[in-house]
Amino acid sequence: MVKLGNSIPGPAGLPFLGIALIGLGKTPHGTNNIVEKALEIGKNFGPVIRAWLGPKLLIFLTEPDDVEVILNSQIHIDKSTEYRFFKPWLGEGLLISSGEKWRSHRKMIAPTFHLNILKSFIGVFNTNSQAVCERLEKEIGKTFDVHDHLSGVTVDILLETAMGISRKTHDSDGFDYAMAVMKMCDIIHQRHYKFWLRSNWVFNLTSIAKQQVKLLNIIHGLTSKVIKNKKEIFLRNKERGIEMPSVTKIISEGRDQKTVNEVKPKVPVKGLRDDLDENDENDVGEKRRLAFLDLMLESAQSGTANITDHEIKEEVDTIMFEGHDTTAAGSSFVLCLLGIHQEVQAKVYQELIDIFGDSDRDATFQDTLEMKYLERVILESLRMYPPVPLIARKLNQDVKIVTKNYVLPKGATVVIATLKIHRKPELYPNPDTFNPDNFLPEKTQDRHYYGFIPFSAGPRSCVGRKYAMLKLKVMLSTILRKYHINSDLTEKDFKLQADIILKRTDGFRIQIEPRQPVTKSM
Repeated sequence: MVKLGNSIPGPAGLPFLGIALIGLGKTPHGTNNIVEKALEIGKNFGPVIRAWLGPKLLIFLTEPDDVEVILNSQIHIDKSTEYRFFKPWLGEGLLISSGEKWRSHRKMIAPTFHLNILKSFIGVFNTNSQAVCERLEKEIGKTFDVHDHLSGVTVDILLETAMGISRKTHDSDGFDYAMAVMKMCDIIHQRHYKFWLRSNWVFNLTSIAKQQVKLLNIIHGLTSKVIKNKKEIFLRNKERGIEMPSVTKIISEGRDQKTVNEVKPKVPVKGLRDDLDENDENDVGEKRRLAFLDLMLESAQSGTANITDHEIKEEVDTIMFEGHDTTAAGSSFVLCLLGIHQEVQAKVYQELIDIFGDSDRDATFQDTLEMKYLERVILESLRMYPPVPLIARKLNQDVKIVTKNYVLPKGATVVIATLKIHRKPELYPNPDTFNPDNFLPEKTQDRHYYGFIPFSAGPRSCVGRKYAMLKLKVMLSTILRKYHINSDLTEKDFKLQADIILKRTDGFRIQIEPRQPVTKSM
């Protein structure tokens, strides 16, 4: 490992410690933060960088051809050991499980993100988007951090779509749950950059470990309570002869009962296509809404999936974690960028006027298919500021990559630097300039598939990608129809924060003002 590792260029380290001391005095935020230090180091080396963290070998990849070797593999699918910090929270959920358990759970969960099922969530997306618009009214005329509002509404949506409960009926629980999730993210991140907390023995002696226990009691308590209640209802209904429709039935019924105005969506942007698209060859009208939890319980009770209640809890916890801050940060970056680029915001708004006219009606699934410019804006924001800036995999065997035929040794951790890949000038001319036209069909068709990976790619790509895009379109279009966004900053003023999710340490500060009625263009 040492021989192969040191054949790759990288920063010099100290004996036994490697580059571990780089983290000393660094924080996720502030002027002396880890993101800035990492980007500074990256400029001094090529597309493949080696770094020793004590005896641990890290290899950073920024070339799409090399990234494809890792992400497109059925062998290198194990997450790095750093993901173990999630285990007390997420157990063996889809994020960190491996082997046959990951494959069987992925096969079971992927169909629950079928478009036929996602379309039933449109009403939830609309109701909660309208609610956040109402809460934003008090911010008119102020400079405020929009992330606080978007984080709250994202949790509300997830409580309904993942667990099938409403903040109205679980107000206190929902708030406590949201706060616990955010605090747990902070604890896990501290264990990544404070190397002395990586040891479970040391960590368990700290006050942070005691706080983690309290937070997990809140998180797991709510999930377990909801699963228990849902299961009791499911069994009572079954005794009465009331059966919950299965995932397969919902999908097949949708294929047989297309709505009159149904329009089959075009193939997604090339860089976003994955195994989920294979499930969505036919599209349907809105069906009865069932939360992901309901669908998993039905699969377990009917025997179509071999999954225990405990494993269901782990998967629901995983969906709640993965779907929360990613969407909140992603939508916050979009609004900040639109506040800066007024000409882009004007185009987005004109597209919405062309779709909705002067109506204040809710968005439909068909409307989201017509939001082509807004989609390009979202994709460009995800390019410049991917919510998950790094992907890490553990190598279970030696692997040769394209760049200089380097051989990456078994046991090394490969870190895919999404943030860096998305700023490569050979993929995106003027990569530091916000330009939604980077995602015009003629621009994307010849771009390397692994040159745009905000949802990862390959066998372990994000199972919730279509859910996220649909939610973002409904939420952002609702906000932009009601408010004009302003910002007195530029992208150069953004201070990126090294957290589990990419954020701004200076906050997502914008100003809003009510829209004036605009007539539909001819």
